[in-house]
Parts: sequence; C-alpha cells; structure tokens
Amino acid sequence: MNRNTFNPFRRLHFYAAWFITPLLLILTLSGIGFLFYPEVENMMYEHEFFGQSDAGDMQTMDEAIQDIKETYNGYSVSKISMMEEPYNNRVTISNEQGGSQYVFLDENNQIVSSLDSKNTYSNFMRTFHSSVLTEHTFVRYLVELTACWANFLIVSGTYMTFKKKLLQNQSRKLRFQKIHAVLGLVLAVPLIIIVVTGIPWSVFTGSKIAQFAADHPDWGRTELRYNPPQSDIDEIPWATRSIDQPASDHKGHAGHQSESSASDMIVGQKSVEEIITLSAENNISRPFSIVYPSDEKGVFTVSKGSNTGVTGLDVSPYEETTAYFDQYSGDMIAQIDFEDYGIIGKWFTWGIPLHEGHLFGMANKILNLLVCIAFLSAITMGFMSWMKRMKSGEAKGPKRINKPWSIGVVVTLAVLGILMPLFGLSVLVIFIVETVIYFRKKRKEA
Repeated sequence: MNRNTFNPFRRLHFYAAWFITPLLLILTLSGIGFLFYPEVENMMYEHEFFGQSDAGDMQTMDEAIQDIKETYNGYSVSKISMMEEPYNNRVTISNEQGGSQYVFLDENNQIVSSLDSKNTYSNFMRTFHSSVLTEHTFVRYLVELTACWANFLIVSGTYMTFKKKLLQNQSRKLRFQKIHAVLGLVLAVPLIIIVVTGIPWSVFTGSKIAQFAADHPDWGRTELRYNPPQSDIDEIPWATRSIDQPASDHKGHAGHQSESSASDMIVGQKSVEEIITLSAENNISRPFSIVYPSDEKGVFTVSKGSNTGVTGLDVSPYEETTAYFDQYSGDMIAQIDFEDYGIIGKWFTWGIPLHEGHLFGMANKILNLLVCIAFLSAITMGFMSWMKRMKSGEAKGPKRINKPWSIGVVVTLAVLGILMPLFGLSVLVIFIVETVIYFRKKRKEA
C-alpha cells in the first residue's frame, strides 16, 4: 500500500510556510488594526464625528447639500448617511478625477468639516489588509492565495501533529515545535472561520461567488437587489420628459447598488427631506444611507447595512434592509430584508461582520484579537523550532521521497482545491512539477 502521505504534507507545509509567512504577518497585523477602527476613528476624528459648526442657524438637508456643492466646487453628491446620535450626518461627494470626500453636518445640518475618504483610518487599513496598499489586482491574488494556503497549513499541521504523536512527546528539544502544534490545533476552527468569512472580498473566489449569487438570486440577495426597480416615468411632467438629465460618476461600494451617475437634478424629483420623512414613516430607523437615482427612471435607494465599513453606520445583519422609493411620487416600490436573502446572501451579510469583529460587539473584537495573537505566536514558535534545529545543524528542508503521492494526499488537496479554486490551481502546478521530478528520478534509477 502506498503510504507516502507524511512526506508530501511535511514538505508542502514547510515550504508554503516560508513562502506565505511575510504576507500572513501583514494580513494578521493589518487585521488587528482594522478590528478597532471605530474606536480609533472616534478619537482621531472627534471634531468631524461629534463637533459643531460655527453657524447656529438650522437648515434643511437639501439646503445643506446645496451649501456643500457651492463650498466644494467640482464635486457632486453621491450618498447621504443619516446617522444615529451622537454622530454627525455624513455626505459623500466625488469629482470626475476620482477624488472623494466625506462632508460632516452637525445637528443643524451645517458643515462641520470634511475628510479625504481614501486617507481615513478605516479605508487605509482596509486597503492595507486587502492589497498591501497597492490596490493592484496581482497583489490581491497573492493575498487570496496566502489565505488559501493558511487553511492548508492548518489541515496538514493537524495531520502531522497526530501522526508524529507530538502531543505525547516529552522531549525538551521539541518544546517549540510542540507549542507550535498545540497553538495550531487550538486555532484550527476559529482561524478557518476567519479565513472563510473573508472570502467575499477575495478577487478570484469572491468574485465567482458573487457572480453565482447574481445569476441565482434565490441563493443570493433576491432579484430586486441585483436589478432594482424603476420609477414611474409618467410622473415626470410631459413638457420636461425630453430634457437631458445631468449625471456624475462615482464608484459604489461592493454589495450595494452602484452610486455611479447619481443625480439630484432631475425635474420633478422628491427632495431628500421628503425621502428622510418617508423612510421614517416606513419604519426605517437610523442609521441608514440614501443614494440618489441614477437617471430619470432610477429610484431613491435607502439602505441599512451590516458591513458598510463606516463608523457608526453598521447595524446587525438581521436589521439589514434596502428600500426603493419612486423618485417622483415617493411611493415605496419594494423593500428587501435579511429574511429575503438566500443562503449566500445571508452568509455574506453574517460572515463579513464576524470577520471584521462587530457581529456581536466588543466580545467579537476580543475573540478575533486573541485568535490573531495566538496565530502570531504559532508562527513565532514555528520559526523558533526551525532556529533551534539550525543551531544543531539539522535545519535542512524536508528531503523528498521519490514515491507517488498517496490517495489521502491527492483527495485532501483535491477537496481543498475545489473549495478554494485559486489554491487548486497552485496545487495543480506543484503536482505537475512533482510528477516531472518523479519520472526523471525513476528514469535515472532504471
């Protein structure tokens, strides 16, 4: 019987660990930094979030938006975030050059201050975590590949721990290796959960899952979420229906209706104040966001999200809702709640807050932090174990046994490859190289 299982796992575990450790350290440390972004931003941006302007006069939200347009020339409004007290309301504006700012309004809807959206702490840490500040697709592929191989390290490490009976070994020479193994076992389930709940952001697997959800709305977030309804164009005055409508460009957040070409200058359109009132009448409580219609057939989109990435704007997944209002009559055309989502939509909605650390409050943050610290400790213990062997002259890479991989290795890698396609592609390359080496050595031995 072919028993060449331990050697392939050991070699893949060893070399993969050396290859992905730098990125694993970056992902873990940046993840810790992102965990507490609301607490950090509450201190960093105390004036913007909670401060008051010098102007004391009360004005409507529509007057505030007009004030913003005059103050920030060249920018157009793309989204309005109505916050709960004590947070100031936030208006997102953008220009044709791709610049974007957050403008904060006090309780009188007067401008308090603004921030460059790309340079806020939360957005900085998010970019650091997802693409190491490069925003390059290639780096995002590497980040996803690193996360996939982290799952393999857990699986292979668990197998080797029990195969070597490491937990029963009392040798002091193996104490770092034993600590490394114990931490790996303790981390196995929570770390896999953290990796899996981060998949929705991934550039390869995440995009495939999102596309599948869009193609199969019963599994995702319903047909209406992917194809929003339209306003009744008959509500537009007949004399103005042929007038070209202005538009502005802005990139929307993943998972939400695009904010591109949002327009607040369509004839006959309801005011923002009216939409705010209509939202309250339909039991949509703060915090929520309002996105303008994209054109004369578009609708006002009012949404409460669990993974907005905005301090003070996230809600529980079970409170998620998206409502569509006719931009002319103000009638609610449709509303989608968490209960309406399919299994993939619920996974995205529930999993991302768990990954970010705010699904169940501070306890979620602390739990994620402990997992990250333990993971950093496991990496350190693995390195210390290797350093100890290096001092004794044993720090060589695992030797290759020229035997075909066992059925257990092939099946394990195949299953992981199906669940994580990018990992599967990388293993396929390794398998081809291993096969070539195997037959070359066989030929030499013959």
